Amino acid sequence: MDTIEISVVISGIGLIGLTLWYFFGEREQISAATNETGVQEIKVTVKGGYAPDVIVIEKDLPVRLNFYRDETSSCSEQIVFGDFGTARIYPLTKPRRLNLRRIRPANLTSATE
Repeated sequence: MDTIEISVVISGIGLIGLTLWYFFGEREQISAATNETGVQEIKVTVKGGYAPDVIVIEKDLPVRLNFYRDETSSCSEQIVFGDFGTARIYPLTKPRRLNLRRIRPANLTSATE
């Protein structure tokens, strides 16, 4: 192997590592803060993804997710929580609340359309 082939192999291994880190690396995680009325509140910013990526909540307490969409991509206009049968459209740069009742322990997923 000459130096060009070696550099291509090393670059390929580096890109594979970067891809694995991006999809399977540690995510930003935050615990919900409970306000004076007993509702757990979280601010979620939508800009190239969700921040935070993972939300930890206490069971049997209502949850309020405050979404703020700060990107113009059409795929982030709507968020779908299939586990709750909820789909909402989120306007650009305007906060929007999503109230969820008591939630059972589970790993819930969301999707954008």
